[in-house]
Amino acid sequence: MKFTCEKYLLQNAVSTASRAAAVKSAVAALEGLLIEANDNKITISGYDLKTGITTGFSADVQENGRIVLNSRLFGDIIRKMPGDIITISVADNLMTKISSGVSEFEIMATPSDDYPELPSVDSTNSMVINQKTLKSMISQTCFAVSENEARPIHTGALFEVESETLTMVAVDGYRLALRKESFEEAVEEEYSFVVPGSALNEVEKILVDSEETVTVNLGSKHILFKIGDTTLISRRLEGEFLNYKKSIPMTGKFDIKADRKTVMTSVERVSLIISDKLKSPVRCKFEDGILNLLSVTPLGRASDECVVEGSADGLEIGFNNKYLLDALKAAPADEIIMRLSTGVTPCLILPADGGDNFLYMVLPVRLKTNEG
Repeated sequence: MKFTCEKYLLQNAVSTASRAAAVKSAVAALEGLLIEANDNKITISGYDLKTGITTGFSADVQENGRIVLNSRLFGDIIRKMPGDIITISVADNLMTKISSGVSEFEIMATPSDDYPELPSVDSTNSMVINQKTLKSMISQTCFAVSENEARPIHTGALFEVESETLTMVAVDGYRLALRKESFEEAVEEEYSFVVPGSALNEVEKILVDSEETVTVNLGSKHILFKIGDTTLISRRLEGEFLNYKKSIPMTGKFDIKADRKTVMTSVERVSLIISDKLKSPVRCKFEDGILNLLSVTPLGRASDECVVEGSADGLEIGFNNKYLLDALKAAPADEIIMRLSTGVTPCLILPADGGDNFLYMVLPVRLKTNEG
């Protein structure tokens, strides 16, 4: 195998595929990248038996072939090369020469036969959505994906595909995040699936803020995201996802309208004395047109207030500051509604314009009577 290519293209491809390479594995080849040269195109793949990423670019291929190189070492070498052009050649004994300018490395490759084959996706359904939309939907829901392996299904996000809309839902037992967007072209069949949060985090990194599209193909056991020259394949999570529609209390006693950034800034201020070691709820008291916030920890006491529209008759409710901030940061609107009923029932954060493109639910923290 022998090819010459631009360093920029090779470095980007290696960086992308390396995200799916195993850090440590009993199968040494999984710690590497599969590099294939064929007909003036280079394809690089990383695979940890859960998620696989394949990406490609054009190059001057003098000799076709395929090898496996250690992901970390190969990435470090490419990054440090001095020139803009890199040449890679592989001898019959798999000794691989990597050269650029006056710099040259020789490292031993692994036979490509040792590399497991990436799963094929027997596509039963597919959808097309623009990259910018899917990127925002992932970033605005995946923070609520559970990290608790006791319920593996909730370590992923639910995708619900209906005729003209895509709904994404993530839940971890303390909060729920929901985003909904419309398709430009209606799909013929309704279906749903759950994608691991770890895979979605990688998809988000690959996506760009553009109107270019991403194709999502659903297989019986895997899901495939086709993004330009890059493909990500992930296993689907199996199991019964939370019936979120029955879990959301859509009616409430009080609807408080607020400026999202104003509330977020106030919560951030009173959170300055809260840490992982000094945990304490943010106490929120809804007066007529005013939201009072208070936190008390061994470091001291912090209070703040912000102007809102509406009254909750002096209702007091406590929140984990991180969970509340995550929802406020993610909400894609300047004006929000905070829907409340009691101090022990969830708070909903909704669009103030009456739309349904997002919903966040945050469960309260029980307040001690001697606080404040």
